[in-house]
Amino acid sequence: MDLPQNAQKVEVPGATVDFYRFEKDGDTYYIFDTSRCGPPEPMVNAMSGLKLVKDPNTKLIMINHKKPMGLLDKIGNNYDIQIENLPDGRVKLIFSYIEGSSEKANLNDSSCHG
Repeated sequence: MDLPQNAQKVEVPGATVDFYRFEKDGDTYYIFDTSRCGPPEPMVNAMSGLKLVKDPNTKLIMINHKKPMGLLDKIGNNYDIQIENLPDGRVKLIFSYIEGSSEKANLNDSSCHG
């Protein structure tokens, strides 16, 4: 995972992988990589990370080995999600806050059914 020079490791409650925080163009980004993890770790870490996305200036970047359909089915309507296929076959997802919708996501249910 390529991190910006200003990225700093942060503790995220409930996470099982490392999270990093950095600033870019006035926004705060949190990034984590679950591309080498099996279920339910991608879901668990995504749900932990999404708890940090509380305003339009905070975004969460997830690097995963594939598109996490169970996660997208669960919270896909609560966040704006950009999905990018990376050259190495992994997937990069950027979750952004949607006012009035992100607050409704049930981020305590990290069970994986997909």
